[in-house]
Parts: sequence; structure tokens; C-alpha cells
Amino acid sequence: MARPDPTYTIDQLENEPPVDLPQFTRDDSVRLGEIAIAVIREWELDLAVDIHIGDELAFRAQFGSTGQGNADTMAGKRLTALHFGHSSMLAGLEKEADPSVADGLDDRYKFWGGCIPIFVRGELAATISTSGEPNDRLDHAAAEEALRRFVAERSS
Repeated sequence: MARPDPTYTIDQLENEPPVDLPQFTRDDSVRLGEIAIAVIREWELDLAVDIHIGDELAFRAQFGSTGQGNADTMAGKRLTALHFGHSSMLAGLEKEADPSVADGLDDRYKFWGGCIPIFVRGELAATISTSGEPNDRLDHAAAEEALRRFVAERSS
């Protein structure tokens, strides 16, 4: 699959169903991470990927020029996704439309694409985060594609 050139709107992201699974284990985090690595390589991206279960880092991989700065950025994207209960990409678009959505939040919160929550039976249980591309839409698209493939694999 070729590297996409994604665009996102608030309406589009609000209408996407959340990833809601019956369970999400440490083994699942490794499998999702392996799939994310495949996407990163296929699309020739310069990304780091983190998968958290609750507050614990369950998987991390860094490619190309990514490093601690990207880990810090992913932590901020994750804070944003946890705060709003939806992707950091959607939060960023909401903030562009109405800057007051960030009222009361400090600069640790990153309103850039790349973190998507994973729900288990309706409860936010995990996240996948990416960081590294100059275009945060690619960060989001890579996480989204990894989740799409993971869910499809589990369904087959």
C-alpha cells in the first residue's frame, strides 16, 4: 500500500466508531506493535510508536531519526486522547475550530494527530501513539491503519 495523503474533518472523525474490543492484553499490544511496524516500513515513514495499556508502556519501537523528543510528544498526544476520550487528531481539529477546548490544559497536552484510544467493553483501556512525521495527519493515518489491520486480523 502506498503512503497516503490523508485529510481529516471533525465530522469524519466524530462519526468513526471507536475501536472497542472484548479484551486487550500485553500480547495484543505486541501484535498491534508488529502491525504498526509493518505499516511504518511499507509507507517508509520516520515514526516512533508507543502502545500503553492503562498507564503502563507495553510496546515501543523507534525508527529513523525518532528519539526521546518523539517519546515526549507521544506522551502529550496520549494525555490529550485520555482527556477527551477520542483521538488527539480530533482534539486538534476541535481546538482549531474552538481554542477554548484547551482551556485549563497546560503545554504537556499535544493537540496533534497520532494517538488513538482503544476501548475494552466501552472503557478506555489502552492507546496507540505515533510521532515523527512533519505532517501529523500521517502519524494519525499510520496508527489508524495499524488498528484497522489488527481488528481485521482478530475478526478473521
